[in-house]
Amino acid sequence: MDRRLYEASARGDVPAFLDLIKEDEELIKQTTFRTSNTVLHIVTKFGHLDLATEIVKIQPEMVSAVNERNETPLHEACREGHLELMKLMLRTDPRVAYKLNILNESVLYVACGRGQFDLVKQLLLDRSWLLLLEDDRFTTSLHVAASAGYNDIVKEILKARPEVAWRKDLQGCSPLHLACSSGHLDIIREFLSVEPGICSLQDKDGKTPLHSAAIKGRVDILREILSTSLDSADMVTQRGETVLHLAVKNNHYEAFRYLMDTLDITDLLNMSDNDGNNILHLASARKVTAIVQYLVTKTNININAMNREGFTALDVVAEASTGIESDSPEIRLTLQEAGGKRSNQLFPRRAEIQQLTTRNNNPPEASVDSVQDERRPLPSPNLTTTIALGSPANHYRPDRRRHPSGRREKQRKLYMEGLTNVRNTIILVAVLIATVTFSSGINPPGGIHLETGPLIGESLVGKKIAFKVFMVCNNLALFSSLGIVIVLVSVIPFQRKSLTILVEAINKVMWVSVSFMAAAYIAAIWIVTPSDKGTKWILVVVVSIGGGCMMSIFVGLMVMLTKHWLRKLDWKKKRGDGMTNERKVRNKEISPNSSVSSSECTLKKKKSTSIEDDNESINSDMDSSEDDGIHPI
Repeated sequence: MDRRLYEASARGDVPAFLDLIKEDEELIKQTTFRTSNTVLHIVTKFGHLDLATEIVKIQPEMVSAVNERNETPLHEACREGHLELMKLMLRTDPRVAYKLNILNESVLYVACGRGQFDLVKQLLLDRSWLLLLEDDRFTTSLHVAASAGYNDIVKEILKARPEVAWRKDLQGCSPLHLACSSGHLDIIREFLSVEPGICSLQDKDGKTPLHSAAIKGRVDILREILSTSLDSADMVTQRGETVLHLAVKNNHYEAFRYLMDTLDITDLLNMSDNDGNNILHLASARKVTAIVQYLVTKTNININAMNREGFTALDVVAEASTGIESDSPEIRLTLQEAGGKRSNQLFPRRAEIQQLTTRNNNPPEASVDSVQDERRPLPSPNLTTTIALGSPANHYRPDRRRHPSGRREKQRKLYMEGLTNVRNTIILVAVLIATVTFSSGINPPGGIHLETGPLIGESLVGKKIAFKVFMVCNNLALFSSLGIVIVLVSVIPFQRKSLTILVEAINKVMWVSVSFMAAAYIAAIWIVTPSDKGTKWILVVVVSIGGGCMMSIFVGLMVMLTKHWLRKLDWKKKRGDGMTNERKVRNKEISPNSSVSSSECTLKKKKSTSIEDDNESINSDMDSSEDDGIHPI
């Protein structure tokens, strides 16, 4: 678009605009470069009624022209709230009111989204049926007005067409769902006064407006909906969740208390979701102490109810305590005092079988029949278990093998953190070396020829041996450090052994890179140092002291590493001998001539395999260095 034409349109300068059109009538058809806006789009956006009137007189068909977003000038008028401009365009071409933009938004939708009440009221005059029919694409105008909290606009639309309150968006949400989620109480009262039955509408997940209010913990909205319809309190989502489940699951204690005090909770209290969890399971897993205490002291909830895998509430507390979060002794004590038990306490035979499978040796007099009787499947509840609490959780297993000592687990954690920190530090140092050597390479010591001629840009001391040493060492340090960076950012080890091997290998390359950088520095200093003997000798002494210190560090590290390798070999040898003797004893106990039953043999073999698997996972680096407390790499 011509710059003069755009400026005249933006200012609303009618004389200047008309003069430009007289000079060239084709200018009025020009559009902006990227957005494809016509001059009428620009004039409408800035609200210049007089200039818009002149444009409509000259080119009335421009009212229906669209830009890149498929929007007419009427969309701009509704977005900016220019009522008179909207009336001008509707008088010129009434059909433009029914055009949708590229997002399927009508002019009514745009006006509702911006809260332009006067424009919405004008649009609905004599056009409510067609406008709201066209509006039934995706999210309707009533949806956007209810979600944004424009009460006057909601009233106007409901007055014109009250049945649109039943329409759903792509997620199956009605306008009332959005109002409940956003917390607009006045709009909710308006909906309930016009269409009380919409309380029972469910979205694609089966949630009602009451569920949406419970998820957000909005007590005033819960009170308003329940005062209109109590039937929605009995509805459940597709996951089998009641309104109580959702309040507890989202940690809204006040909403939970209001529901408990208001509803007849006889049927709701012990209801389970699709995963078999009642509200006590959810409260225990979320560690909501106040809700747990309320349930066990003021209600008759089944404290030992099991979910689909046989978890009781006490099991759930123990499971949640094994993760990163801290223990919940208060909840645990509350449940135990109220008679709460764990699943292996409710089914003692299950614990007996677990003990049988974890013993090293079975009594030789055990008969086949007795072992087979022990191996019979136990009666289990009809419910199976999955704790679906909105986030993944490790399932509690009564037969899970625990580490015998928390101290070893802490050492292992520190060991893995140390390896990870070393890896990150090597990346940082490698980047630093690459930066320094790169800078030295493009700005070499001794300077370069700056005068014009065939040697321009070349080093002034390029023929000296020290400079050649500098260039070789500097480049080796640069490319070795870049190689380190590429490897470490490209390889993601997820096992301890892989991470250890990677760190050890890269660490040795880092030694080489640092050595080359030090050699490059010495060569560079030698180049720029004055050639008199006194200065050179001082440099030799200083370099000798620094290099000697560096070499002593390298030698000390190599000595430590060698001692660690020797300790590791000795530790593996002793452990291998012990494992060999243990296997011989087990093989002798489970010999073909033994009187032990086949079932016992099977159990022993399983135990042997389990022990060997555990031995393979032993951290030899950590165990062999436990006395020193450090592990060189």
